[in-house]
Amino acid sequence: MHNHMLKTTYFYAIGLSYKKADADIRGRFSMDDTSKKNLLHQAKEVGIESLIVTSTCNRTELYGHAEHPYQLIKLLCENTKGTIEEFQHVAYIYKNQEAITHMFRVGSGLDSQILGDFEIISQLRTSARASKKLGLLNAFTERLLNAVIQASKRIKNETEISSGATSVSFASVQYILNTIDNVSDKNILLFGTGKIGRNTCENLVKHTKNEHITLINRTKTKAQEVAGKFNLLVKDYANLQEEINASDILIVATGALNPTVDKNCIQSKKPLLILDLSIPKNVNPNVTELPNVSLIHLDDLSQMTDDTLERRKEFIPLAEKILEDVKQDFNSWLETRKFAPTINALKHKLLDFKNAELETQRKKNADFNEAQAELISNNIIQKITNHFAYHLKTDDTSTDDSIELIRRVFQLESTTHV
Repeated sequence: MHNHMLKTTYFYAIGLSYKKADADIRGRFSMDDTSKKNLLHQAKEVGIESLIVTSTCNRTELYGHAEHPYQLIKLLCENTKGTIEEFQHVAYIYKNQEAITHMFRVGSGLDSQILGDFEIISQLRTSARASKKLGLLNAFTERLLNAVIQASKRIKNETEISSGATSVSFASVQYILNTIDNVSDKNILLFGTGKIGRNTCENLVKHTKNEHITLINRTKTKAQEVAGKFNLLVKDYANLQEEINASDILIVATGALNPTVDKNCIQSKKPLLILDLSIPKNVNPNVTELPNVSLIHLDDLSQMTDDTLERRKEFIPLAEKILEDVKQDFNSWLETRKFAPTINALKHKLLDFKNAELETQRKKNADFNEAQAELISNNIIQKITNHFAYHLKTDDTSTDDSIELIRRVFQLESTTHV
């Protein structure tokens, strides 16, 4: 006999973002590549069939199929410093259509800390590749991600929601220009040359006309690669303290899990502006105990709106219309796909009925015509399943209600609900 009682899973988006979680809490739930990989391996072990994990400076999220969201929340807390209690205070849990809509909004830059920032789409792509390598990307999630990428491209090309330079790295340089007099004469130290560090470096060179920019990175060769493009000075990580004390402006964009700069690094008495562009925070707040130090975090920068951002807001309605168009196409595909497991399970159930009945008839009738009985019963089963499939495709009532009724009548269970 076939097993028609399969586990029911739902599509969830769980996580936290800049909207309710401050930088400290986001830092506790942030993940580096190693912890993301560990989480995926763990998910595979506990039987999660599909999962995408993202962790950026303004959000940490899991998109996946599970029987209950707690399975995903537990995986997140086990692989970060965050606790379930903290998660409950600031998190969101979206299920099925709400989760689909959330992924579309995030991927299209409509849910970004800075409106129109499309960095997240490349993060989603990278995360999906990591999941696929481990066999943790099912057809549904892959199709959804491709639809989100398509919506993102269309919004970028057909609206001006990402026009003008507005990003954390640009905002930090704008802040420096607005706050510091004679910026071109100041000593600027950039500590950390990851993605945000590189972008900040580019904006510094472009907008400050400063020739006293020094780069430091734990891995010196990475700093040299960036410096080479702009003809900047690179110093060893061992010289960090010395360089901080020679600086007027310090930009920290490291990816460390604990602070890399604190008040003990600073002996200089001259004014020092520190910009911390890291999540978790990489500058210890104790630096503000020093009267000559000002500290600004990326959350402060993202709250500063300018004309560019105001202009972007005008394109939100058009972006949302594009998003709805693409989402509708995805949902049409989903409607036709979602009843396939139920029809399949129904067919197996009817085949079980047929086999049991044929066995009974064989025992009763000595001259039982096996071939003819097989042919007739298979044709009837095909007609019944075709009839149900046609009903599910064309009926005006909810497909979910019809599937639920078929499952209850025939005691079936489909694997995935959306």
